[in-house]
Amino acid sequence: MSLIRSLRLDPLPVVTTARVELRPPIMSDYEQWMKLRGESRDFLTPWEPTWPPDDLTRNAFRQRLRRYAREAHDDIGYTLFLFGRADGALLGGVTLSGVRRGVTQSCALGYWMGQRHAGRGLMTEAVRGIAVHVFETMRLHRMEAACLPFNEASKAVLRKAGFSEEGLARQYLRINGQWRDHLLFAMLASDPRHRA
Repeated sequence: MSLIRSLRLDPLPVVTTARVELRPPIMSDYEQWMKLRGESRDFLTPWEPTWPPDDLTRNAFRQRLRRYAREAHDDIGYTLFLFGRADGALLGGVTLSGVRRGVTQSCALGYWMGQRHAGRGLMTEAVRGIAVHVFETMRLHRMEAACLPFNEASKAVLRKAGFSEEGLARQYLRINGQWRDHLLFAMLASDPRHRA
């Protein structure tokens, strides 16, 4: 069962499952983040937007934190870092972006995993946990995700977490410097899903 609580009185979540904890990043996470992203660069770049030259600098990380805080304050996006509960090691990250209220009540899910932590089912567990938060705490109706058609690992995460494939979007996102087609997935609040 996922335990969901708020930090202090703000809306930033902490999502806890059996093996992982997701929480908003803080400045003291910089060293772990910089090391994990740096050593995973070749593993991550085929699936991500082009990294700016200063991407791993302390100043760029500080600017990220400011942007994340603004997005959370405006209820348009939430970035969480994924940590192992056993050792507190940074494993990766999850982002809920494009939060839309009103008649839509939806968001988009994105995630990344450090190379040395991939393939252990930790991201699937994290996505299942974040789904509980999205549907039961944020009260959204729909969570969407997209991945490159040949990203078998990401497709497996989404399917195991309870997402349904909805189709192909041509040149949907600019990934690693090129506009790329993506498979679109979604999960609805009413869909059956596995609990973390």
